[in-house]
Amino acid sequence: MALLGLIMVSIFIFVGLFGPIIFPADPFEMVAVPLSEPGAGALFGSDYMGRDVFIGIIYGTRPTLVIATTATLMTVLIGITLGAVAGFYGGMIDNVLMRITEFFQVLPPLVFAMVIVAVFSTDIVVVILAIAVTTWTAEARLTRAEFLKIKEREYVMSARAIGARNFRLIARVILPNAMPPLVIAITLRVGITIIYEAALSFLGLTDPDVMTWGKMIGLSRDFFFDAWWSVTFPGVAILLIVLCIALIGDGLNDAFNPKLRGR
Repeated sequence: MALLGLIMVSIFIFVGLFGPIIFPADPFEMVAVPLSEPGAGALFGSDYMGRDVFIGIIYGTRPTLVIATTATLMTVLIGITLGAVAGFYGGMIDNVLMRITEFFQVLPPLVFAMVIVAVFSTDIVVVILAIAVTTWTAEARLTRAEFLKIKEREYVMSARAIGARNFRLIARVILPNAMPPLVIAITLRVGITIIYEAALSFLGLTDPDVMTWGKMIGLSRDFFFDAWWSVTFPGVAILLIVLCIALIGDGLNDAFNPKLRGR
């Protein structure tokens, strides 16, 4: 199943990279009669403005993946950095960083991201930053837990005894050994970020000049009973990629934890 997920995600990446080249078009252009059913004129039908749903999905793939991967990388960078520092140094530093983490943890991430975007801008960079600064707490706690466990092991003590500096201990000794559970969490984070991006787009809180799957659903939601295809096909795209990423995460979990297979 993990291999199937990897193949499907690879297809989405291919569509995001080369779809606009293979199907050159304007996703906002009216190309058919509004609310046309799926058929030869428009493979997945058209929405209430006569825009081709298939072309919209093709052109919405790249922004969705770019936002998801970039926001995830930033989330991971923030979470791992704070978690590593807290877990390695402990004491007052740990207490302060964990109180900050708890503060962000009690705030609903999606609502917090909505406020940031609404206050500042719907630009894609702001959307990425809004998602990143509101969703890093899980990675921080996981990293801290791994560091607290690993820093007491013999090989870390040996490296410290021969004079290894703190930065080297963190980056070269402890972090590589803490990566297996983090890799699984990072993989699943991509899927969660796609859902957050889709929610923001659905609410109209992303760049109006950029087509995304969530935006397609949001724009057509009032016409669901008249044109189910304009909502269903973008929704299926979101469901598929999130499900496939989850399958990859399960595969990685089995690979890193072979004792859990079959349970």
